[in-house]
Amino acid sequence: MAGKSWSFVHDRRVIELAKASKSLEEAARIMNRTPERIRKVSIRLGVSFKAATKKKRIQK
Repeated sequence: MAGKSWSFVHDRRVIELAKASKSLEEAARIMNRTPERIRKVSIRLGVSFKAATKKKRIQK
């Protein structure tokens, strides 16, 4: 199954989101793409995303 096409503009957006310290999941949501696709593109472009952080529960 073919997905959406990818362009230079999308590459630039991935780079911008990585520089803005977005997580992989945030970038995927913002770009309406799968996290796996964003990961593959970021590897090709040589950029990395911060690790998704889970919220800690405060125990009382």
